[in-house]
Amino acid sequence: MSRAMTSRFLSRTGAPLVLVSLLSACFGNHDDAPASPPAPVVKVTELSAGAYAVSAGDAADPTAGKYYAAADGSRLLVLNNSAQRASATYRRDANGAWLRSPEAKADTALDLLHSSAIPTKALATAPLAGSYAARLDNGSAALFSIGAGGEITAGASPCKLSGKLATSSLPNALKLSLAASGCGDLAAQSEGLLVADDDYAPAAFRLITSGAGGPVDLWAYPE
Repeated sequence: MSRAMTSRFLSRTGAPLVLVSLLSACFGNHDDAPASPPAPVVKVTELSAGAYAVSAGDAADPTAGKYYAAADGSRLLVLNNSAQRASATYRRDANGAWLRSPEAKADTALDLLHSSAIPTKALATAPLAGSYAARLDNGSAALFSIGAGGEITAGASPCKLSGKLATSSLPNALKLSLAASGCGDLAAQSEGLLVADDDYAPAAFRLITSGAGGPVDLWAYPE
């Protein structure tokens, strides 16, 4: 019985108001769930729309990366390890909250040490049509092809990658929906971005998504 129903029942039966208050307090509202702790706040140095080569972290041993910024407020920052694979990513859609991969456990503020503008281009799916091999962490390759409309089709390799590419407001990037099968610890379904820069050569582009333990970074080479 709810607090309100208890109160009406006891009032109609002439129960003292003190008893009504005591019983109402005992019944309480048990539907209230404990409040969830607020999500950690992630902040990153704001750069104007464009693409940049950046560095962050320890000035004596900086971490290099790329920063992509759109006029609508969307952002992607990719920081690389010594093997030139993504060690952390920071992403924001439009003017929403920054999200970090690996997931931030506490409030985080990342200040860039240096930024240098690099050439930008609006990517389209048609020029990327062709066959590719993506390098996996275990040293094997996942074969796939991209159609003119952005469809990703798995090739004849044990790791099957498929999905879809779509336009993005970010420069040098396309939105990515990726499905993986037989690819080790790659998530069965993930969302991310295809990013391409001239200095990635001989790779054509990178497929960047978020996994359970951190970012997934697949460098793709033309076949």
